[in-house]
Amino acid sequence: MTNTKILAPLAGKLIPLIEVDDPIFSKKTMGDGFGLIPTGHDIVAPVAGEVIALQGHAFGLHNSDGLDVLTHIGLETVSLDGKPFSWTIKKGDHVRAGDKVGSVDLAQITAANLSTTTMVVVTNTAERVDSLKVIDYKTVTAGEVVADIAIKQEITETTKMSSSVKGSGNQYEGLAADIIAGVGGAQNVDKVIHCITRLRFYLKDHNIADNQAIESLDGIAGVNYADSLGQYQVVIGPAVADVYDEVITQLGDNVVDNDATDQAVAETRGGNGSKNPIVHAFQAIIGTITGSMMPIIGLLAAGGMLNGFLSLVSNQASFSAIYFINPASSTFTILQSMAMAPFYFLPILVGFSAAQQLKSDPFVVAAIGAFLVKPEFINLTNAHVVNNEIVQPGKIMGTLFGVSLNSSFFGLPINIPSYAYSIFPIIFAAWLARPVGNWLKKKLPLVLRSIFQPLLTLVVVASVVLILVGPAITLTSQGISTVINWLLHLNYPLSGLIIGGLYQALVIFGLHWMVVPLIANEIAQTGHSTLNAIVNFTMIAQGAGALAVWAKTKIPSLKGLAGAGFLSAMAGITEPAMYGINLKYGRVFWMANIGGAVGGFIAGLFNLNMYGFTGSLIGFPSFAVPKGQVGAGNNMLIFWIASAATIIVSFAMVYFFGFKDSDASEIKTVEKRNAFKDAAGK
Repeated sequence: MTNTKILAPLAGKLIPLIEVDDPIFSKKTMGDGFGLIPTGHDIVAPVAGEVIALQGHAFGLHNSDGLDVLTHIGLETVSLDGKPFSWTIKKGDHVRAGDKVGSVDLAQITAANLSTTTMVVVTNTAERVDSLKVIDYKTVTAGEVVADIAIKQEITETTKMSSSVKGSGNQYEGLAADIIAGVGGAQNVDKVIHCITRLRFYLKDHNIADNQAIESLDGIAGVNYADSLGQYQVVIGPAVADVYDEVITQLGDNVVDNDATDQAVAETRGGNGSKNPIVHAFQAIIGTITGSMMPIIGLLAAGGMLNGFLSLVSNQASFSAIYFINPASSTFTILQSMAMAPFYFLPILVGFSAAQQLKSDPFVVAAIGAFLVKPEFINLTNAHVVNNEIVQPGKIMGTLFGVSLNSSFFGLPINIPSYAYSIFPIIFAAWLARPVGNWLKKKLPLVLRSIFQPLLTLVVVASVVLILVGPAITLTSQGISTVINWLLHLNYPLSGLIIGGLYQALVIFGLHWMVVPLIANEIAQTGHSTLNAIVNFTMIAQGAGALAVWAKTKIPSLKGLAGAGFLSAMAGITEPAMYGINLKYGRVFWMANIGGAVGGFIAGLFNLNMYGFTGSLIGFPSFAVPKGQVGAGNNMLIFWIASAATIIVSFAMVYFFGFKDSDASEIKTVEKRNAFKDAAGK
């Protein structure tokens, strides 16, 4: 059995640790050791090793036997900001046992009405120490051997080299190990959970966490001690789940609390927890939507940019100089299918993601999403081609509150809207699938469960969506369509202002689909659409909002996401900007909408017309007045003026009023505490 000798760090009188007037030390929460009432001023190293911590009134050493030895001089001396102390060492130095490491003016401590009692403890006692024996509680000199430690036999040479357990070898192994060391080591951790941006530690003593060391780590945005929750929070950002997994790998499953983690994630995705139940419910819905969309934002951004590229190089009439892909070719069809597949099958992707977030069966929910976009289902209400002939959908079987009943289910007349590109119905399905699936799990015999639980969950949930959710969305959309149509006929500038400011809010819930028929009707009857021109600037506004975040943030991962969102929005696909950035940070979305309102107002004021469907900046050819069409000769000029105004206003509003990096990290102003601060220091 290996033994390590401990020296007295100061001259003075040894006392048992239980006599120290501080429960954190006397109850050995920090580890086993001894106390000392000092009489001398010179401070020496109690063991040989590396200086792993140095904070004014305390220093820590890590020796070759794997011991972490903390010397804490005085009680509440952290309040003196290091003034009585003079150190000759720095973090990272290697010292020999008995080397002088500094000095202390005991008179200054006494004059401040503080105790000079010094503690020497092994903070990883449970992992490293078999027994610790103080030779005698007597008056000693600095550097005198005063205690003997028997090291646990199972400690190997590998574990002696590090106080943290073996990691997984991934890119976050080092960061996780440094965080664990910063919070006081594995022995100081009771439990760890996470939300969507933070690791949340429940520590035996949060005062010994080294804030400065943790904040200096790459990938860490800040720290916060939430006193009301008893949590020491390490702010990481989007990579928090990956870092958490590595922390658990190193600490072990005994610190895991999955229920608390799920609750923390749900609460933070739901916003700041307004006490107003309506506001809280809205925050929860938005949080669930953005949380469900986040895993696929990169895919949508890539698809949007590829689609924008195709628009640039395949429109022969408008881009003859750079045209090289025939829009009638199989190459164009293949590339466009690649680009638009994530959007067409969005209910499947979002369903899988939402189910993971809401703890329902992701494969069942994905299957429901597939049902909603299956061609045979869509063809129930859309004209389609069979054997080169156009087949019209079934007849309308009446209306209900103005909603056309365009199909039937077991004889029940129902409305089937378009579910392609929609997300709200499938998120509702993911929410409903959990209680339905859990109920079936309890009721079904084990031998039938593997088949009938997913089958019945799919049938029940899909039927509820079909009978209730779809018609509800259609009814709401038709009401909104009526209001928009009324506004357009009332006053173009006013309608531009209102629609430009609020249209993207409809997109969140898929309520914008009833606006599309109005646009199509305008173009069919007149060859152009003022409404589409107004809507166009709402897309540009959301892209400009993401651009402002890109310009302002110093968080690399967020900058990359915002940049991709901006490019995709300018190419006509706003989902990456909307769900990846703008909605997630609330104010960004609404500040950007102010720019959309300005662009819409200008469009309405000058009766701007759009002669096609392609939107955002990439769609500028749609504002060129075709030959034979009625339109102002300066239509294109008005478009660029309105676009510039939209971008400038949206960018400025978001940059100055809509976003700051603390929104991403959720850092709050808190009291900063130093490493090895004693628990009594308030």
